[in-house]
Amino acid sequence: MSVQHLLATAAVPAAAQVAAQQAVSSYALTSGRLWGFVAIALALIGIAVGGLALARPASRIGTDAGQLGAALALAAGMLGAVIGVLVVATSGGQLGTGGGLAGGVVAIALGLAGIAVGGLALARSRRTS
Repeated sequence: MSVQHLLATAAVPAAAQVAAQQAVSSYALTSGRLWGFVAIALALIGIAVGGLALARPASRIGTDAGQLGAALALAAGMLGAVIGVLVVATSGGQLGTGGGLAGGVVAIALGLAGIAVGGLALARSRRTS
């Protein structure tokens, strides 16, 4: 076998793989995109709950609601960021292929914001109690 023949046969599967990755419709909901959406939703829940815990450290539920909201915000933000990292790690490395890379990156950023807001709320609730 010649070197040219080996290079030609090695290039064909790589080109077929790229063509298969680009065949995904931009509106199709792939598993990577679904997990990206789940991670974004969890991170946004973490930001929202953390913001509420910052705004109302002691609610009508009880005096411990500020710490509960802060802990929930930390957990949701962390879970969103971790799922985002997993989506980015398994996405395949290109935007627009349906792997969820963009959703994973957004989820990481929002998850870190949720962790920060939850941490601020937890520090404030410990300081006031």
